[in-house]
Amino acid sequence: MSVIEEINHANALIVGASQGIGLGFVKALLQDNSITKIYATYRNAANANELFSLQSEYSQKLVCLSMDITQELQISAAVEKISAQTDKLHLVINCVGILHEGEMQPEKSLRQINPEQLMRYFQVNSIGGILLAKHLQPLFKHQEKNIFACISAKIGSIGDNRLGGWYGYRASKAALNMFMRTTAIEYSRRCPKTIVVTLHPGTTDTNLSQPFQRNVPPEKLFPIKHTVKLLLGVIANLKPEDSGEFFSWDGSRLPW
Repeated sequence: MSVIEEINHANALIVGASQGIGLGFVKALLQDNSITKIYATYRNAANANELFSLQSEYSQKLVCLSMDITQELQISAAVEKISAQTDKLHLVINCVGILHEGEMQPEKSLRQINPEQLMRYFQVNSIGGILLAKHLQPLFKHQEKNIFACISAKIGSIGDNRLGGWYGYRASKAALNMFMRTTAIEYSRRCPKTIVVTLHPGTTDTNLSQPFQRNVPPEKLFPIKHTVKLLLGVIANLKPEDSGEFFSWDGSRLPW
C-alpha cells in the first residue's frame, strides 16, 4: 500500500533521519515506488553513517541535508535547498526528539527541576516542530493531498497523565501537540490540502528509550521496523477531517 494513495510521484521529507525511527522511515520509503524523492536531515554527521550509505545506494532518490532543528537559520537554509529542486512536498515526518542527553535525565521530582534542562526539552521537542511548520508552509500550498506529521508521545497527553514525573519531557510534548493543533487551524486556511497530526509511536527500541526499557514487557517494546510500519499505516488512512488530531500507533485517537 502506498503511504499517500492518490499520489504517484510524491516527495517526502524525514526530519531527524540519522538513526532510530527517522532512519526507519527512510528505509521504508525507499521501498515505496510512489515516492519519487526523499529528503532526509541529520544533525551530526558522525552519527549518520548508515544514512550516508543509503544515499550512496539510492543516489537518485535520497538527498541528505544537514540541519539542526533548534537553529532557525539552518531550517530555512535546508528548506531553500529543497525548494530549489521542487515546489511541493507530500509527506513530512518530524522525528526529532530528546528525552536524555549526557547528564540530562527525566525529572522524577520537583527537586530535580532545572530551568536550562527545561529550555532544552522545549527547544528540541516543541519549538523545532513549529519552526518547521513556519518554513515548510510554501511547499504545502499545492493542490495535492499532503501530510505533516510530528512524532509526539502519549506521555505528553495531559488527560492521560496518572503517574507524574518527567516534567520537561511531558510538558514539551504537550506543547508540541498544541503547536500542531494550532498549525492545523491556520493550514486549513492557507494550505487546505495539508493534514497535520501528532503521532505516538509506542515504546520503540531506540537510543531514546534504551535506558528506560527494563520494566517494559517484551510485547510492548516495538522494533523500529514494526513501529514504522504501524505509523505508515496510520498515515495512509488519514482523512482531511483528521487534521489537528493526536493518534496512537494503532490508529486510535489520544486525549489531549
